[in-house]
Amino acid sequence: MHFDKSTKIAFLGMGLMGSRMATRLVQAGFEVAVWNRTQTACTALLDIGAASLKLNEISAYPIILTCLSDDTAVESVFDQIHDHLKSGQVIVDFSSLSVDKTKALADKSKHLGVTWIDSPVSGGTAGAENGTLVIFAGGDAAQIEALDLVYNILSQRVTRMGQTGTGQATKICNQLIVAANSTLIAEAVALAEQAGVDTTLLAPALAGGFADSKPFQILAPRMATQTFQPVQWKVKTLSKDLNNAVQLAQQFNLDIPVAKLALSQLKAHQEKGYAEADLATIIEQIKV
Repeated sequence: MHFDKSTKIAFLGMGLMGSRMATRLVQAGFEVAVWNRTQTACTALLDIGAASLKLNEISAYPIILTCLSDDTAVESVFDQIHDHLKSGQVIVDFSSLSVDKTKALADKSKHLGVTWIDSPVSGGTAGAENGTLVIFAGGDAAQIEALDLVYNILSQRVTRMGQTGTGQATKICNQLIVAANSTLIAEAVALAEQAGVDTTLLAPALAGGFADSKPFQILAPRMATQTFQPVQWKVKTLSKDLNNAVQLAQQFNLDIPVAKLALSQLKAHQEKGYAEADLATIIEQIKV
């Protein structure tokens, strides 16, 4: 299928990432209609020129983009649009899902003549805002290539990782590293503080060294100064992603003990009321 800027886009999910991605598409001149379970989340997009989308009108949009919280949310929305989909449409899912759920939804879509492309992203809210995300795509190679016009507005790079589900598997591996690393960063900041280090100097001091990373440069300063707003990564999101990694590893009888320990820390933190809080608050769990 050929897509150009006149191709109508439906974007479902105006959370931290989806709202910023949709904004970039609207500002780039695409005709975008937006939907969110809580309609007020669409207000800012409507103010800059997006249209309001009704799910029963989804058949009018050749490209359907989704950026939702988890397996349950994506399946729920898919069930709502299922009867209104038509052959030839493409669903590009930017959500972070389990591999099994992605394959199941892709199979249901295929029966309708609809192509499912799993396209989870990495780069956080800053990447979404600046169009510098990296995208891991799984599915039909020609279809992924045909989506370049959309991908180019949202990302610095799209890599096709293989068939359906491999994009999500790649994101799970990405999140395994980010989530487990976040707990180590918290331990390092807490230890440095106890040892009398000015922890606000950790990020610049370690920059460019072997311990450096984007998560370190984002999380360490926030942990050092107890700055947890605005929320950049939700604890529950990383906990969910890390749980997907542990579950996927179990399917292959692969033991990943570091990830399991990090998951237990994130779950404990989440259960203390930090589910919606920024990932940097994990420092509070370490210091207890």
